[in-house]
Order: sequence, then C-alpha cells, then structure tokens
Amino acid sequence: MADNVPATKPYRDDADWWKSTTVYQIYPRSFCDSNGDGIGDIPGIVSKLDYLADLGIGVIWLSPVYASPMEDNGYDISDYRDIAPEFGTLADMDRLIAEAGKRGIGIVMDLVVNHTSDRHEWFEASRASRDNPKRDFYVWRDPAPDGGPPNDLPSYFAGSAWAFDEATGQYYMHLFAPGQPDLNWDNPQLRAEIYDMMNWWLDRGVAGFRMDVIDLIGKQPDRLIRNNGPKLHDYLQEMHREALAGRNVLTVGESWEATPETGLLFSGRDRDELSMVFQFQHVTSLWGEDGNKWRPRPFDLVTFKRALNEWQRALAEDGWNSLFVSNHDLPRAVSRYGDDRRHWRESATAIATVNHLMRGTPYVFQGEEIGMTNAGFTQIDQYRDVETLNFHAEHEAAGYDLAAFLDGAAANGRDNARTPVQWTAAKNSGFTDGIPWIGVNPNHDRINVDNQIGDEHSVLAHYRRLIGLRKTHPVVVHGDYVPCLEDNPQIFAFTRNLGNRRLAVVVNFSSEPARCDIPAGLETSGVCAISNYAPRDTIAGTLGLAPWEAFAVLSETRGQDPSSGSKSTGTDTAQR
Repeated sequence: MADNVPATKPYRDDADWWKSTTVYQIYPRSFCDSNGDGIGDIPGIVSKLDYLADLGIGVIWLSPVYASPMEDNGYDISDYRDIAPEFGTLADMDRLIAEAGKRGIGIVMDLVVNHTSDRHEWFEASRASRDNPKRDFYVWRDPAPDGGPPNDLPSYFAGSAWAFDEATGQYYMHLFAPGQPDLNWDNPQLRAEIYDMMNWWLDRGVAGFRMDVIDLIGKQPDRLIRNNGPKLHDYLQEMHREALAGRNVLTVGESWEATPETGLLFSGRDRDELSMVFQFQHVTSLWGEDGNKWRPRPFDLVTFKRALNEWQRALAEDGWNSLFVSNHDLPRAVSRYGDDRRHWRESATAIATVNHLMRGTPYVFQGEEIGMTNAGFTQIDQYRDVETLNFHAEHEAAGYDLAAFLDGAAANGRDNARTPVQWTAAKNSGFTDGIPWIGVNPNHDRINVDNQIGDEHSVLAHYRRLIGLRKTHPVVVHGDYVPCLEDNPQIFAFTRNLGNRRLAVVVNFSSEPARCDIPAGLETSGVCAISNYAPRDTIAGTLGLAPWEAFAVLSETRGQDPSSGSKSTGTDTAQR
C-alpha cells in the first residue's frame, strides 16, 4: 500500500476539548454491513454518520479495522498500516476520517500495542531464528528444566501464557490467544516502530487513540508481573514525547487493574501521559468470588456506587474520569445493571442519566442508545468469542458444570455486546442483506432505531437530550461532584456544582418504588433538566420515586451566572 499521507489539520484546536464531548464506540464487525457479506464495514459506518451527528456525538472510537486474521476480531493485528479487506480499504478509512470531520466528529483509533498477530511481519521475522534482528521484538524464554513452560504465568484467555515454538526451541509469551504474541517493550527499536506508526495515523487526521490493555506493556514475565510493571509509566511518558506532545488529541488507556490510588499516574495534568483511563472497578466489584466473571454476583447498588464515587473523589482536583457502563468486552448495560424485562425503557434511561451526568467524558457503546439487551444465547455454538470458547473448552476438559458456565456466559460473556446493531424490525435487523457473522438478537422487532427515531419518549431521545445537556451547561462538564445517600440501597443521587449553578440528580436504581428523606445537601428547587417520567423541579422533604425513575433539577444557588448557559426544559416523560 502507498505511504503517502493526506494533508490534515488537528481535529480540534481548543485545549481539553475531549472533556465536553461524548464518545461513541463502534465495533465495526457488528455496526452496519454495506456489501451483504454479513460483516460490518467502513462504508457502512460512513452511511450512518448523519445518525451519529444527530445524536450529538463528537468522537467515534473505532475498534480495530487494521489488517488481521481475526482470531480475536481484529485485536490481533498483522499490519498496523493497512485495513482488513472485510472492513474496506485505506481509501475508505481516509474517507471516514474526512466525512466524520465534516460533521464535527473525530475518529479515535484503537491502538493495540501490547501484542500483535502471529502473522505480523515482525513476529514472522522474530520466530525465523534466534539471531534474527527482530527476535527481541517479542518475549522469548527457554523451557523449564522439565521442558515445560518457563513459569506459571496464566493467559487471560485460559491456560498458559506460553506457547512452544519447535523451530527455535523456545517459548513465546501470549497473555491472550496463542495467535497474539506479546511485544517486548524493553526493546527501544520496537518502541520507535510503534511511535512512528502512531505518528503516521495522527498525520492522517485521527483524533487520538484508545489504548488496548495499555497497563500490560510494562510486564515483567520472569517476576510473574502482568499489570503495572515498574517501567509502565516511563513507556507512556516516552510515547507522549514521541507521538502525542503538541497534538491536542484524546488518549484513553484501558487498565483493568487501575485503582483510585494509581489513576492520577495515568492522567494527572503534569504527568504527560494520557487524557484519561478506562478503569473497571465498578465492573469487577460485581464479579464472583476470586474475580470469576462467569459467576457474577447479583447487582448491588451500594457496591456499584462505592466504586464510582471513589474514582470521582480520586480525580476531583486533577486527572479526568471516563464514564461508561458498556463496551465490546462487557454485557449490555440494561441487562447487567437494569431490568430488561419489566422496566426496560425506564432502567435503560435511568442508567444513562447517572452515567452522563457524572464528572468525566461519557462513552456510548453502539446500540446502548436504543437500549439493546444481552444476546440471549443458550448454546455454545451460538458464540463466536475466543475467550468464551476457550474457557468453555477448559471447563469441559476439567469436568466442570457446563450448564453453569453457559449461564455465566449468557450473563457476562463478551458476545452479548457484539450482536448486530438493531436498525430496523426487518430481517437481520437491517444490519445486512447477507448472513450475519453472529446471530441477531430476536428482540430487534421491537428494539430498533426505526421504532425510536421519531419517538420523543424513547431511549434514543433520552440519550440525545443527555448529550445536549453536556453541550449547553458547563456545570455538566466542569462542575464538582458531591455524592449523596451513599448507603441507600435503592437511590443513586449526587449534585454537580459550578459557581452559582447546581445540577441535582436523583435516580431510583431499582425495580421497586423508593422513598427517602432528602438531606439538606441535595435539596434543590429550579427547573427540570431531564426526566424519564413526569418532570420534577423540586427535590425536598420526603421523596417518593417510581421504579427506575430518574430526573435532574438545574438551579441557581445565588443570582444568575451568564456563563452557565440557558436553562433546559427538555424532559422525557413516559407515556402512562
């Protein structure tokens, strides 16, 4: 492919622009198929840009579209500077960047640099011989004295993190699938190659990077350290110097092991590392014993609030939060945190209200804005995800209860988020004219974009209003965050405060009516900014809430602050 790079300009010139935007994650394989092969593609994304612009989206985070054999749906990259044929061409990618830019939308690429595909030219050279110049681009070790793996380091996708290469007589490390060998970040030449590639994409006009499992690049396998190795932040600061400094781009790093105590190391204003980090404490705190995602615990609001509130406190004065309740690795939010049967619409909008009105940058995963639910798979042959398939095989080999495993996969497996976006009630949900690569959720006949696009009481309309509040009210972006009723098992409440403007948010996070005495710090009277039942403009006294009722009241604590934007009267009143 040609290395010519089109002339570009920065996506945004204003500093910290990413604080006031809303990001939409596209999983290309499942978004929109333009050519009938059953796989979503870049031209399909281009065809839906007006839909995203109307929603108010400012950035698209694009899961990997690079060349790949697709062992892990593109998270195994064989060429960082080319596009997988099933997704399109480099010209298609340039067109996406340009067409999105015309609509004020930036494209954030998924940067997968902890590992590559085993078909990447670097790895093919590395495994060719022990003295190949690129041998040290990857992590190789001699066998243990018994001929087995060098140590007990486990893979995140089940089994050992070591695979034996007969040709050279050594093991290579793969923290994920064997087809995803880990890069050796101790090698300065490898790091230089990565920074050069990042600059190549930035020069093409992308608005930044989401960095896949970035906390693993500092791994020290001989010490059995996978996450947050001692050189991690040295590498991130070098990355910033060599590729990001002066670019004014959005960078968000995925870190499953980040804690409130380490969050500022990634995103502190003087750290010169990342804009923000994806942390998963609110996700993993609800997993089962010993972090078993296949046996998740029932949802517990106090635990959920505690995790989110800890991060809000930790980054209150410095750093920045990412706000998300779903992505391509997680179950659908309304199925995990809400009630997708009795109170589907109310719980989908309630969850969104909390997520979008906290302090940080909100992320919407495709289909979340219409309340898409878990897939409802019951058989292993319905799954496509390598993680689920590997763990099922491991459970089967060990003689474990496969029915229990399938229950866990139905609740928490990654394919729940990967069924095709439900555009219409037609065959295959309007996603493709062909045979979809993974099954379509049968509830697409009632949950789809077409059904909601003109309905002001829909989940989609509620998302549009939430995104609009961020654009018109600085208190939503910059206001401080004060949690309220932290020990209440049903109610999620907080205030946002900026100058003399206050936004008070109250959500019944349960399927039963709730009642509580409002504390002084939450008392507010003003105008209803948003609601999913009838509008409310006062929070005081003893408050009764319907199941999953959510609303926010915007008020002035003293006088008018002209910089705070106009009052919003947008509501999302349920049809009773």
